[in-house]
Amino acid sequence: MKFILSYVKKYRAMVAVGMLIKLSAALAELLLPYVLEHLIDDVAPLQKSGLVLAWGIVMLLLVVYVRQANVKANRTAVGVAKRSIYEIRRDLFWKSVNLSGGQLDEFGLPSLNSRMTSDSYNLQSFIQSSQTMGIRAPILLFGGITITLTMDVGLAAILCIMAPILITAVVFVSMRGIPLYERVQKSVDDIVRIMRENITGIRVVKALSKEAYEMRRFGETNQEMASRDIKAGIIMALPGPIMTFLLNIGLTIVVVVGAYRVNGGVTQPGVILAFLTYFNMILMGVMGLNRIFMLMSKANASANRIAAVVNSQDELVPISAENAAKTTREEYIVFEHVNFSYGKPEHSEGLETDALERFDGLERQKCLEDIDFAVKKGGSLGIIGATGCGKTTIINLLMRFYDADEGHIFIDGKDVRSYDRDELHRLFGVVFQNDVIFADSLKENISFGRDVPEENLVDAAGDAMAREFIENYEDTYDHKAVVRGANLSGGQRQRVLIARALAAAPRILVLDDSSSALDYKTDAALRRAIREHHADTTTIIIAQRISSIMSLDDIIMLDEGKIIGHGTHEELLQDCTMYQEIYRTQMGNL
Repeated sequence: MKFILSYVKKYRAMVAVGMLIKLSAALAELLLPYVLEHLIDDVAPLQKSGLVLAWGIVMLLLVVYVRQANVKANRTAVGVAKRSIYEIRRDLFWKSVNLSGGQLDEFGLPSLNSRMTSDSYNLQSFIQSSQTMGIRAPILLFGGITITLTMDVGLAAILCIMAPILITAVVFVSMRGIPLYERVQKSVDDIVRIMRENITGIRVVKALSKEAYEMRRFGETNQEMASRDIKAGIIMALPGPIMTFLLNIGLTIVVVVGAYRVNGGVTQPGVILAFLTYFNMILMGVMGLNRIFMLMSKANASANRIAAVVNSQDELVPISAENAAKTTREEYIVFEHVNFSYGKPEHSEGLETDALERFDGLERQKCLEDIDFAVKKGGSLGIIGATGCGKTTIINLLMRFYDADEGHIFIDGKDVRSYDRDELHRLFGVVFQNDVIFADSLKENISFGRDVPEENLVDAAGDAMAREFIENYEDTYDHKAVVRGANLSGGQRQRVLIARALAAAPRILVLDDSSSALDYKTDAALRRAIREHHADTTTIIIAQRISSIMSLDDIIMLDEGKIIGHGTHEELLQDCTMYQEIYRTQMGNL
């Protein structure tokens, strides 16, 4: 709850006003049965119609005030909840987009999605309800018991016996509900993951006629979530029927005992009528408390999940120049004997259970081993190798999405760990594998929120071989791309992405398998444009096709995370057997 309070406390003035209004409305609601009892037992026997009308008007005014005050208090509660959740979602989003690669692996993208949606909704429901039901319910419960004690101690004793039993049951069951709802939210993560996989890969699913298979897989996860949700719901719903049963028994006893007391002249009829009304109020109070505890159980589980992300420590903070590694090499980009492994984090303390379960049983498998190379300023490097050999991981380390386990990486003579994150990333123009086209205009997709002059944007599109097809559209650069660029061909998407990478005139251009959908002629024209118009840009190209990298200054041949060949295209043809085999397969000769 500390996490929730840290956001709500800045609105404490609004909370205080809303709760005071809600308190006054609940007290006014408690007065209604008391006024009714007085009207029946004390005013009506006087047979003065004016006095009866006056007390009737008092009751009407109380009803109107209760209604208007509740509306005002509820609106205030909604305002506080919306403002608080806005800030929680803002901080969660900011933290999510600034997580390191390792932290993203630990939390998982589906889990981050569900924390942003269902978990934040649970918090909003609790913040709102705790300001309304959280005030009204205990006032109705304890206020109703207190007033009935002043009216008839004998009948009120029945309530006093039952109330502690009911409250104990609510608290006990609610405490059991917190871990249950944590498991439910983990199942939500699994549902989101499967949905995300299938939506992203829907064409593959359809092409292989695997709809039934994916439906079964989704059904199993959905069933597990439903089972956990049902179990949590059953546990949390137990107090409701028990409370209703006990209170109805108490109500029956009150009616029977009250009838005897009225018959004996000990109690007035209005008191019995008021008692029945107070019994309903007390029942609503207990049910309201049960509802609050149930929402609190959900909110506590969700708050823990959100706080784990928001309060996570930044892993990739810049280090001081004094602590940074030094290099004697003069090249612009330098990798010095770098080793890196994916797998279970070495420091797992503080990770959530679901994060640890994803890594459970996994060894830290070495992905890169003794990577050592350099690229001069304005030079070019090609990286080629089989799928999974570590090509993209080199880029992830260069851009410091992860830190190397051993060894050091330098850009312009500085350890990458000593760069401010924004300063480091501004050096790059990057096209990743499976990069994203956003549902926006082509102009916005290329500029991507950067202050790119119109002339630079058009030049970048020209260098990326995208200008021709873009200007064939009637609305040219204002042409709208749909989600993930589904209304563009694969080659068009790649050219728009390359234009985005070139638009801000980066010092380092990284193209990670970004020309796979281009024909050889367009690919060659693209490489020529980069050489001619971006001669000062240091270029790293990851490719599966030798034709895309054979003209570069240096080429690295990777195999299972190790460099097995390094040199120019001609040198590798002489010295690297695997490079020779790839060349022979792709080019048809040697």
